[in-house]
Amino acid sequence: MTFFSYGIQLSKYCTATLSTLPRIIKLIPVAGLLGLVGCTSMPDEQASDESVSVSNDSRPLSSFAMQASEQACYDRTSEPYTAVVDAHFHPRPFGGPAIPPDELFEYFDDTTVRFVNFFGIGQVLELDSGCTYYLDCPGVAAKPSIKNDFVNGMQVMAYPHENLHVTLSMTFMDLAHPEDITKTIELYDKEYPDMFTWSGELNVMKQALLGNLHEPATEESIDNWAPFMEVLRERGIPVTLHSDLGNDNNPTEFLPLMKYVLAAYPDNKIVWAHMGLSKELSKMNPYDHVSIMKGLLDEYPNLMLDISWDVLYNSYHDWGPVFISFFNSYPTRILPGTDFVAAGNKDFDMYAKELDVTSRALKGLNDEAFRLIALGENYFRLMELDYNAPNICPTTAALQ
Repeated sequence: MTFFSYGIQLSKYCTATLSTLPRIIKLIPVAGLLGLVGCTSMPDEQASDESVSVSNDSRPLSSFAMQASEQACYDRTSEPYTAVVDAHFHPRPFGGPAIPPDELFEYFDDTTVRFVNFFGIGQVLELDSGCTYYLDCPGVAAKPSIKNDFVNGMQVMAYPHENLHVTLSMTFMDLAHPEDITKTIELYDKEYPDMFTWSGELNVMKQALLGNLHEPATEESIDNWAPFMEVLRERGIPVTLHSDLGNDNNPTEFLPLMKYVLAAYPDNKIVWAHMGLSKELSKMNPYDHVSIMKGLLDEYPNLMLDISWDVLYNSYHDWGPVFISFFNSYPTRILPGTDFVAAGNKDFDMYAKELDVTSRALKGLNDEAFRLIALGENYFRLMELDYNAPNICPTTAALQ
């Protein structure tokens, strides 16, 4: 069973018209919804670009502050499969204007997301370049900076939101030149005391940025991370690392670099972004990939993986059973996320689509894994937050 065919709880809607689809499902393109449940009998005139949206107004942020037993159980047959946590979100682009914060917070209101990590992109493009996206501007330097983080901190304070929990993340770290990182953390402590409780996304090796003068970390520079990694460890701050596993020519070319990081800092809470996958690595044997992930998770208890970005779905959805079985086997070690970059030329439909695409794997999880990953329990425990995921309704299990 693939990601596309996994959809038993929606299969009864195969012959439904758009108007009779469940109202809780929004912003999933109709053709995509039918593909997910394996429907092929939809009349052509209904297989349009129209969309419905995914929200869950009955699950406000305040409901997660209750004990699981006090919350209404989560009915997977009628409630959305999209995650309540976006643990990998960029509220500002590499350059140029961003979506205004008040508008952005409405996006979360109109989806299932109640918890979000604000990853200010640390690699800011040259301000006078006029560039928004690095791949559109080869040769334009993208250098680590505090700019985005500081804007995020100011906007979160200026736009408080009672229905959204925002985790601010430090993303300024230059992992190839870590000498001044601890001093800069002291600046954050002074300007934003106790506000930045995550770190990353930080680039160890990102092939896509090499054309913008990205300097990858080396074993020598990783050794020099020790002072700031000690600060993160003492404060219990997780760090999300982008470290490409390899590429189609050599799928594990950069794996030794990540292994070196994990061996050097086994006591730090490390989240490996995108499970090491990238657009440069789209043809790796999924069994080999999962085998590597399992081995590292077994060896390093503090390692977690995030399944953000649409790379996994777009390149590997035909291997859904492989990955879903893996997630079900390691349910406490996975975090969801979109990797959405909130450039000013994007809109709500784009975010909702990325939330849907990056959540489709969650649809196939067993109840335990769904509660831990999609409903946020892993995130709450990692962050030591006073929130709880609801229990899954017993009726769901009967459909699996």
